[in-house]
Amino acid sequence: MTDTPRKMRVHLDKLLQEKGMTLKELSDKTGISTVNLGKLKNGRARGAFWSTLEPVLEVLECQPGDLLSYE
Repeated sequence: MTDTPRKMRVHLDKLLQEKGMTLKELSDKTGISTVNLGKLKNGRARGAFWSTLEPVLEVLECQPGDLLSYE
């Protein structure tokens, strides 16, 4: 299996910085482990479920297009 470049980009770092929040704080507020949020943040997640995305969007008070982009 070859590593193909991912076209989906996650902007969690940028949103956390804008909100002045750490990954640990986001984890505490969403109930999602820092490991799973870290995978999402670093582009290592193989997929994301609504049950992961919705709490992140709610806590960060943003829209899906703020968190994700497709290039």
